[in-house]
Amino acid sequence: MGVLSGGDNDGLLAEINVTPFVDVMLVLLIIFMVTAPMLTQGVDVELPQTKAVKNLPQDQEHMVLSIDVDGSIFLDEYPVELDQLESMLAKHVTEQKKELFLRADQAVSYGLVVRVMGEAKAAGIESLGVVAEEPKPSRDGKATP
Repeated sequence: MGVLSGGDNDGLLAEINVTPFVDVMLVLLIIFMVTAPMLTQGVDVELPQTKAVKNLPQDQEHMVLSIDVDGSIFLDEYPVELDQLESMLAKHVTEQKKELFLRADQAVSYGLVVRVMGEAKAAGIESLGVVAEEPKPSRDGKATP
């Protein structure tokens, strides 16, 4: 608020000071920019390594099915029980015509991965992408699996 100067009016001038508002908005923008990439990471798994790797698409027309080292199953970041997996995949992937990618920790048993893939097939998913990462180069420049 400010006081009118000059003239005979003794009234107050009501003005909004936008500087604190802009400061708060900039701080919130920075917080959002820092935390947004962390939100899209999903479940932490140690992926198997292979030579031919493509990046996941960045659009929102896909979902990621993850299996962590404990054998817990997640659809995007939401936990799902194995007996509910078929119905969840049918509802969220098949009906919405989204692509599905499987991310499994390299320590997970092959049997569990095959069971999860069977549930995806039973839910009507015809195409299932498998996520892996490129081998990390060693000190001598060669890639180590």
